[in-house]
Amino acid sequence: MLLYLRLLKESFTFAMSALINNKLRTFLSLLGVTIGIFSIIAVLAAVDSLDRKIREDLNKVDKNTMYLKRFSFAPSEIPRWKMEQFPDVTFDEYQALKNSVSTSQYMAFQIFTKSEVIRYENKSASDVNMVPVSYEFADIQAVKIAQGRFYNESESNAGTAVVVLGYEIAQTLFGDDNALEKKVRIYGQRFTVIGVLEKQGSASMGMPSNDTSAMVPVNFIRRVYGDHNDFMTPIIIIKPFTGGDAEETKAEVTQKLRQIRGIKAGQGDNFMIDIISSFTEFIDEIVGVMNLVGWIIAGFSLLVGGFGIANIMFVSVKERTGLIGIQKSLGAKNRFILMQFLFEAVILSLFGGAIGILMVWGIAAIATAALDFEFILSFSNIMLGTSLSIGIGIIAGILPAISAAKLDPVEAIRSGM
Repeated sequence: MLLYLRLLKESFTFAMSALINNKLRTFLSLLGVTIGIFSIIAVLAAVDSLDRKIREDLNKVDKNTMYLKRFSFAPSEIPRWKMEQFPDVTFDEYQALKNSVSTSQYMAFQIFTKSEVIRYENKSASDVNMVPVSYEFADIQAVKIAQGRFYNESESNAGTAVVVLGYEIAQTLFGDDNALEKKVRIYGQRFTVIGVLEKQGSASMGMPSNDTSAMVPVNFIRRVYGDHNDFMTPIIIIKPFTGGDAEETKAEVTQKLRQIRGIKAGQGDNFMIDIISSFTEFIDEIVGVMNLVGWIIAGFSLLVGGFGIANIMFVSVKERTGLIGIQKSLGAKNRFILMQFLFEAVILSLFGGAIGILMVWGIAAIATAALDFEFILSFSNIMLGTSLSIGIGIIAGILPAISAAKLDPVEAIRSGM
């Protein structure tokens, strides 16, 4: 054990000597390892952070929640051109389903529409994500209110001009003042602020955050703009009873809507139903592809880095040929010489890997502070980077180490003179 500790100490000393005495050569040789480790760990950290954020967002919604509409959020076997011919779901269909589907606990009607500007006195919030939705939305999405309340059933049905603002919108318009009962202007009309949402932070998958959203009764939008406009896409959100079977609810909704639309037996559905739980498989596919791309990109850098480490080690063997001959003439075994150079290669590779990991950590910290999105460099990714560095060192250093171990002591001393 002491022998290997002394061997490790000597290898570390030689590695440090190579770094100090041949700075430019060492820098260029380790650059490939540094870039390779940085690339793969940066990609994995970014993908892990995005995956974590998406799953956190999905966990806020019951995984059995489903969305009924004319198109699919996830990839579908039905071509896009055919889905574009499907009719939009309607408010009447929402009411009919709500009254007839026995396996759903909540059902809400929502319209995807364009962004708007909200004004209050001389202040304005632009590019606000408008969320016209019926009152059940608060129960389905577990909407968290920081101030005030969500609109009730009567306000929703009547299309009352009330609004629930996202955190950032309220801060932009009112700062730290109380936003409740203030009058804001949207769609050219005055709305009363009855609630402010808790701060959510950035959303994922390109979805707008609740912080930059404003929720209004869907019937207000229907009353002003009607039900058929190019800039409006209606959907029905369905939440089964807790512990219920999502597929059973989906089957019942499908059967009821086919009856409502008069779709005959043998004809295909002209609507789509997506269940939140099915998104996890879609997310896993995306994460897998992104990780694969990261490995491919990093693989080329790691290959170059491995050649760089091998180059340093072959040069190191050449420079220390005489010393190797003296060591072997004094009784050093081939295994000792081999392990000495192998340790040195691993230590050099670890230097490059450590720099790459530190670069990822620094960029992650800066990005987290700047983008309001938490980039995480996990312990598992750090260990992966360290393991890759050790692996590169072993692979790149094995041939130079074997060549050093096989040197004839007499020839080595003569060559080193």
